[in-house]
Amino acid sequence: MPGSPYTDLDRPPLSAARLRRALVTPYGPWNRLELRAETGSTNADAAEAALTGEPEGLVVVAERQTAGRGRRGRVWQSPPRAGIATSVLLRPGEAAPERGWPAAPPTGYGWLPLLAGVALVEAVARLAELDAALKWPNDLLIGDAKCAGVLAEAVPGGSAAQPSAVVLGIGLNVTLRADELPENPTGLPATSLQLAGAAATDRDPLLRALLRGLADWYDRWRTAGGDAVTSGLREAYLAACATVGRPVRVLLPGGDELTGTAVGVDADGQLLVDTPDGQRHLAAGDVLHLR
Repeated sequence: MPGSPYTDLDRPPLSAARLRRALVTPYGPWNRLELRAETGSTNADAAEAALTGEPEGLVVVAERQTAGRGRRGRVWQSPPRAGIATSVLLRPGEAAPERGWPAAPPTGYGWLPLLAGVALVEAVARLAELDAALKWPNDLLIGDAKCAGVLAEAVPGGSAAQPSAVVLGIGLNVTLRADELPENPTGLPATSLQLAGAAATDRDPLLRALLRGLADWYDRWRTAGGDAVTSGLREAYLAACATVGRPVRVLLPGGDELTGTAVGVDADGQLLVDTPDGQRHLAAGDVLHLR
């Protein structure tokens, strides 16, 4: 049957009902989950919901994205049911007294994509049983190949009744075959969990583990008032980061570039790079690991 989700038995469809039963509870941040057979971009869908006043806790999952967004305007695409494409809507500036969460200051929002990266690498290590690492700020690497990425986007609020939001999008290659892998314009090769020899490639438990890990780290970070050090997030990120300690070339947003040695991540989540002209604190950029 053309278009049937069962035509590729290695790629069974996700079940919205099962995911909702497992993830949507009064005790965690996820209060609504939408599963779509196809959409342009889960980030765009979550951002549109934020603009209409959707509260924190929306999860959008797509079996296929036709215009998934990556960093610096890149496109993230995958065949139907071959990966995980999900976005969550967060409102970290809103206090949640019932959960013991003070409002987090906007200066700490730069940690949110790094937080998602930590949850992602933990889920892949635990279920797929692969040695995964993070390339700053938020690419998941298996060996020297990219298997996943995170994109954070701010959604401005129009009033005190509708404060700003942050949408976190995560794309993970699960069962992509070699001829289906995307090209990366920075030259970093791509891979998938299946190609890397994962112990498990069932997207349902992978997605559950990812969203539960994301909820757990978000709770720690929010409880600590958005402090990455107090919450343990900075320590966890540094333990998972393959960039720190390596020589790097960084392509900066304005088109410039620099080379040096990545020596750490500061309290705001910026990459510290020692260069011949002194130490730089970088809030954004494409990092290339040099040998």
